[in-house]
Amino acid sequence: MLLVWLYGVMVVGAVSRSAVQIATEFDKAPLAYSLSAVAGLVYGFITYSLVRGGERARRAALVCCAAELAGVLIVGTWTLADPSAFPDATVWSDYGMGYLFIPVLLPITAMFWLRGSRAVTS
Repeated sequence: MLLVWLYGVMVVGAVSRSAVQIATEFDKAPLAYSLSAVAGLVYGFITYSLVRGGERARRAALVCCAAELAGVLIVGTWTLADPSAFPDATVWSDYGMGYLFIPVLLPITAMFWLRGSRAVTS
């Protein structure tokens, strides 16, 4: 339940932030705002998969969490290596520092939980 709740919070945060930024100042940092929107969609899919349950949804969530973690690591490293590429922060900037590092910790936690839940249901 905690994972679903945390992913739900991240959906609201990422989608609302990116929607406002895209609507009001997209020309300022289109890459950053687009990546935040993508993060929100990824969080939404993972939330849906966790709520839906079942083996197929669990596998889809596991793959999506791995993709999310890869995104956080790539974008986080990119924002540190080339800050000029991101005139404004994304959800995944600096490994999610603006979100208390939840974007990097959440997929790791979710993947451990999802792998453990497979062992329990098998």
